[in-house]
Amino acid sequence: MSPVVTLKDPSREAHIFTMRTLLSMLLVVMLLGLLLARYFSLQITEYEIYRTESDRNRVQLQPLPPKRGLIYDRNGVLLADNRPSYLLSIVRERVPDLEATLAELETLLPVSENDLEKFHQRLQRRRPYEAVPLRFRLTEEERAKLAVNRYRLPGVVVDAQLLRHYPQGELFSHALGYVGRISEQELWEVDETNYRGTHHIGKIGVEKFYEDILHGQVGYQNVETNAHGRVLRVLERSDPMPGADIYLHLDSRLQQAALDALGEQRGAVVAIDTRTGGILALVSKPGFDINLFVNGISSKDYSALRDSPDLPLFNRAIQGQYPPGSTVKPIVGLAGLELGVVTAQSTIADPGWYSLPGDRHRYRDWTLKFGRGHGAAVDLHSAIEESCDVYFYDLAHKLEIDRIHDFLSPFGLGDRTGVDTTHERRGVLPSTRWKRDARAEPWYPGETLSVGIGQGYMVTTPVQLAVATSVIATRGERRIPRMLRAVDGQPQPTPDLEPVQADPANWDVVHAAMRDVVHGEKGSARAQSKDIQYTMAGKTGTAQVIGIAQGERYNADEIDERHRDHGLFIAFAPYENPTVALAVVAENGGGGSSVAAPIARQILDAYFSLFAPEVLGLVEEP
Repeated sequence: MSPVVTLKDPSREAHIFTMRTLLSMLLVVMLLGLLLARYFSLQITEYEIYRTESDRNRVQLQPLPPKRGLIYDRNGVLLADNRPSYLLSIVRERVPDLEATLAELETLLPVSENDLEKFHQRLQRRRPYEAVPLRFRLTEEERAKLAVNRYRLPGVVVDAQLLRHYPQGELFSHALGYVGRISEQELWEVDETNYRGTHHIGKIGVEKFYEDILHGQVGYQNVETNAHGRVLRVLERSDPMPGADIYLHLDSRLQQAALDALGEQRGAVVAIDTRTGGILALVSKPGFDINLFVNGISSKDYSALRDSPDLPLFNRAIQGQYPPGSTVKPIVGLAGLELGVVTAQSTIADPGWYSLPGDRHRYRDWTLKFGRGHGAAVDLHSAIEESCDVYFYDLAHKLEIDRIHDFLSPFGLGDRTGVDTTHERRGVLPSTRWKRDARAEPWYPGETLSVGIGQGYMVTTPVQLAVATSVIATRGERRIPRMLRAVDGQPQPTPDLEPVQADPANWDVVHAAMRDVVHGEKGSARAQSKDIQYTMAGKTGTAQVIGIAQGERYNADEIDERHRDHGLFIAFAPYENPTVALAVVAENGGGGSSVAAPIARQILDAYFSLFAPEVLGLVEEP
């Protein structure tokens, strides 16, 4: 049978072709419509949204950290500088794999666990496309390695910045304080906007107290970048406002003289200009190199400082709380005169000990170790000059503790002085109310005797003693002690307080007695008058660290060095027209006359050598 042959149907094929063509054209039109609709959406409806996203990829708003203000001493000597340095930062949005990038960086340069921990903390508080620092103070070799491998490290940025540097190192460690990296807690406390791009902040001392002045105001710039984050051009810029330069009352030469005078002795020195309240020297020894803290101190270095028995991190000048010993006797004596309890002619007998009426307990005079007292007729002048404990036991008993508290308080004892630095301690000026509130106990008469010679519950800081000495020197003028002298060359006044009112004749008695402490034949510091070229008024003090049982004698050679007495000395000079007041504490140094007084003499010698024209009125004070 022959096969069936199917004939072509041109009409049907033409119809199929036409339908396929129409469907294809319709599909093309639909796709073109969708494309046009999407194009319309991108270019018209959602234009602002996508332009913003595009600009965010292309344009960045970068903070411009301000230059931190410099710190100078009174003579223009630079104490705190800014030095250029390089830091390694990462822009998170430009890093495909953060962990891989960090691992790669660790193969190129040292990155410690602390660096990584701080980096991740900063990463949590940042704005989009903000560079987060990982390493500070890159070396030239590290910068070269990063530059060679830059093509493999998208999002990794090396920037220049200014870092704090302290040219004097340890000399001003406790007076200046230091800056350090901003901590997580500080990030919450500071103005977040103003500290964008800033990685350091004042931690303690003047650096922290005047942070607002020193920091300045942040600036910003809009920059155009490529896909790798490299800046192509600056589109807009608002310059930062640098921090103000500040000038302190401190004199670096006198500061060095005080440090040298202390030698190997632990202790503190505070010197104040009696005319202005400006602090000329503030030394706490031992100190430490404050440059170690700027970029984060190593665990090894910090452990060495923290664990040292000499406590180099402890600012003895404003935090050390010591019994003032006999250095308070001039003020207690003035209280007796002003309150009419004694006169300049009043005398007592001193057999070497004192007992309260009806009490067999003997309160010893320091001369008892020599088997004697100060004699049968001790007046106020000789009691200050020779530092007679028995006289002041009797005077304190007559005054009673609350009147002592009320009279000594305006001299700056028992409360913060208000000095412009951080972490100042209050000290203790006891009273019946203080003991009731602090210990829930009554006050006993024997405790008053101890306070009369600067012992017992009474403790002061060296800066408090210097302030009190200045009040004595100026016959009652009171000023808040100040480190700051000028801001950008503009003098800053020192606030005055209500003066201590006292009879001029009573001031004369106290001043004359303090002069004879140094220049009198029986003065407790008469050794310091040898070859002296000026007249000094002073008062020695010795503060017990441990108690000595009744009937026993103090022997320093048999006592551990850190349990020995503290030596203290206060002074002002020149006697005729005082311009400087000084307090010295020699920690565990022994007697004030043997250790602290020679230190003070050496410092005052330096002061008169440096300030002689000004002190003598030959030139106007700078």
